[in-house]
Amino acid sequence: MSAIKLVVASKASPFSYGVLAVAAQINAVKKDAVQVEFRDAKNLDGASKPAASVSYNGETYETTNAIARLLARLNPEAGLYNPQDPISSTLIDQWLDFAETKLATSDFKSLDATYKELNKYLTLRSYIVGYQVTIADLVIWGTLRSSPVFARIVKTKPENLGAYLVRWYEYVASLEAAEYALTAVQKQDKASKGPKAADQGKFEIGLTEAEMGKVCTRFPPEPSGYLHIGHAKAALMNQYFADTYKGKLIIRFDDTNPSKEKTEFEESIKEDLALIGVPSNIVSHTSDFFDQMYELALKMIKEGKAYCDDTDQATMREQRTARVPSKCRDNSIEENLRRFAEMAKGSEEGLKNCLRAKIDYASPNGTMRDPVIYRCNLTPHHYTGDKWKVYPTYDFACPIVDSIEGVSHALRTNEYRDRNVQYDWMIEALGLRKVTIWDFSRMNFVYTLLSKRKLQWFVDQGHVSGWDDPRFPTVRGIRRRGLTIEALKQYILMQGASQNTLLLEWDKLWALNRKIIDPIAPRYVAVLKEGVVVCNVSGATAEVKELPLHKKNAELGNKKTHYGPQIYLDQEDAKTLEEGEEVTLMDWGNVFVRKIVKDAQGEVTSIDLELHLAGDFKKTKKKLTWLTKDEDATNILLFDYDYLITKKKVEEGDEVKDLVTPVSEFKFPAIADGNTKNLKKGDIIQFERKGYFILDAPATDSQPAHFIRIPDGKAANMASKADAAPKK
Repeated sequence: MSAIKLVVASKASPFSYGVLAVAAQINAVKKDAVQVEFRDAKNLDGASKPAASVSYNGETYETTNAIARLLARLNPEAGLYNPQDPISSTLIDQWLDFAETKLATSDFKSLDATYKELNKYLTLRSYIVGYQVTIADLVIWGTLRSSPVFARIVKTKPENLGAYLVRWYEYVASLEAAEYALTAVQKQDKASKGPKAADQGKFEIGLTEAEMGKVCTRFPPEPSGYLHIGHAKAALMNQYFADTYKGKLIIRFDDTNPSKEKTEFEESIKEDLALIGVPSNIVSHTSDFFDQMYELALKMIKEGKAYCDDTDQATMREQRTARVPSKCRDNSIEENLRRFAEMAKGSEEGLKNCLRAKIDYASPNGTMRDPVIYRCNLTPHHYTGDKWKVYPTYDFACPIVDSIEGVSHALRTNEYRDRNVQYDWMIEALGLRKVTIWDFSRMNFVYTLLSKRKLQWFVDQGHVSGWDDPRFPTVRGIRRRGLTIEALKQYILMQGASQNTLLLEWDKLWALNRKIIDPIAPRYVAVLKEGVVVCNVSGATAEVKELPLHKKNAELGNKKTHYGPQIYLDQEDAKTLEEGEEVTLMDWGNVFVRKIVKDAQGEVTSIDLELHLAGDFKKTKKKLTWLTKDEDATNILLFDYDYLITKKKVEEGDEVKDLVTPVSEFKFPAIADGNTKNLKKGDIIQFERKGYFILDAPATDSQPAHFIRIPDGKAANMASKADAAPKK
């Protein structure tokens, strides 16, 4: 089908953000399916003077809803609207009508009720309908974006809209389709590309051989470690395209190395996939196909396409580098079959051999220089026990199982690009069904190691507490540090299917996380124990008041705030005070500083304050957090972390042991208000003026509660502490 033309009035008010976003989303999946033309006008020709229009089969479509439905129906690959699914399509139609009738108005009172309705509906939902973006999300977002009422509220008083509506709105606005709609008029010459941040990509994956309902992707983790952020990207990418084409995703455990693999890792991977919203509905194991792969290996030997080699590993490596053939390369088929039988037995002779594919030892592509496809291993397998003594390599197993399992598109990071020709050779040599390969960029972060082998070294050396250590880039580690699954998913999907290899900073990920947690993180107070200053407050009496947990989100409820004649201040704050000045105690009022006592080292030991509630807090420069000295206060321990390594980008040849940050965990005993005693493990809060924290371990009889500081994404806070430390 030829491209359909969407004409948009570039000066229309309200502007057609929704239909432009729909067009961009379709073009991201099916390149140039919708041709966008801008007219320098307030409206287009026609009886209704529309802001946008599409002509198709002699009919003209001029309303946002009509255009969105038409574009989505003509391009089902985009997955924005499926008329074959009556429940989903009916719900989408209802929400499109909602946008047209309830949101497209300037009546503030009715809009206020509508925003509350929408906020309530989004409480437990990431999308308007179902589990992915549809035209309902894009049209409603576009309607809100073009509303002057909504624009004013979201900018000045977003709390009035509700945390869930604001969260959803910001997420949709972060999608490339929405970003395109926002900037397309200013960049008409780049309209088909849309805006692109330096570390963001697109989903223009070009699945040219894909058919709706017939796409099958797979995510094949090795159960030898925990899921890290790079794995999460691969899993979400495969899920995205399986869902887009109404296909299926296989979670396949690549269990071909029994020396490294454990059932424990497999179960943890399933749990972490569930956390990021990737279902394990279809699970398989490479070991399910060991019998078939063994027979295919025999087939290759019999056809002269593979040979057994007893060359030692070091010599084999040298020969492959020098492009020198092995002495075993021309062994007879009978000799190769005999040796392979010995390998299968795990005999002394068999253990000296491996099976290599006979491809091209002189190839400029090293992966084609007769790669090893089977090797011996006497370690019992966690599923098959001691049945097998020989196991296929990943390079041999992956293309075979992809083909047998019905995978249509093998999506993998571009570190495998040199192996693509080898992948195709294996399938062709064995006469198997072809599989389409698409590679995308790996996620690399500054000061971060993603190699399982190197991460295992940190665990083995005791530099971290385990695979869920808050300094680790594992899904469990970053979650323990306070990263929400929603932020992780949004960030990964923002990267798209780009093939550009980038070294990413952590700041954007944590800044995105901050936007999500800030509207819903209750506020508490904590004071550091070291150097804590006891202040006497004249004019104060002991009392308890109920205050909101979050001044901008009443839904979070209230907390009890204790007032009294003695309070705690942080030493850092106390040192800034001067006798005679007026300052503000947050959530209380103003006080005069009457007397400051310091020790010989200049540390403040006590302060006398005088309550002055009639004072104007707008006129004071210093706003201090404080805590009443009473039995309700509780001891806590605050944790903060630095990067595990001191080098921004690890290069080949670097020894990890030389890069270890000397001190990367910091502990700060503190005193917190008693309301924190009711928190549960995993609760995310803000200690005012100290930052966001997650409760990692509730208090016990033997230890105080542990709170981990959540990075906020601000550049100054994301810098390496080791770099900032003075050099000796």
